[in-house]
Amino acid sequence: MATSLSFGSTPGDDPAAAKYPNGAKIYAAKCIACHQVSGMGIPNAFPPLKGSDYLMADKKRAVEQVLNGSQEEMIVNGATYVLPMPFQVDTHKDAVDVINYVLNAWGNNGGSLKLEDVKDIKIVR
Repeated sequence: MATSLSFGSTPGDDPAAAKYPNGAKIYAAKCIACHQVSGMGIPNAFPPLKGSDYLMADKKRAVEQVLNGSQEEMIVNGATYVLPMPFQVDTHKDAVDVINYVLNAWGNNGGSLKLEDVKDIKIVR
């Protein structure tokens, strides 16, 4: 299984994978099928993470979504997405790791979250 991803389709040349290796590994295992190697998602089905206004608007919400999934309509860069997203990880640490990777992959400049920032998010299954 790949543990690093890239700006395009060549693994290993994304600096975020080196900085957030566990997040890159989780992305490759859990997120890549819908959001793609490029982070561009699939139009009309799965939203992009690369350059996503929705993602950058509320980073804590992103952690909550990977922990608990989401059934809500999302408007991302002006496009509406309605497919549900199931939970992807089981721990706050893994959620922070994968979101920190996504916040900084594909040229995103989203900063990072700390575990303390999200400790109040309840895991609901």
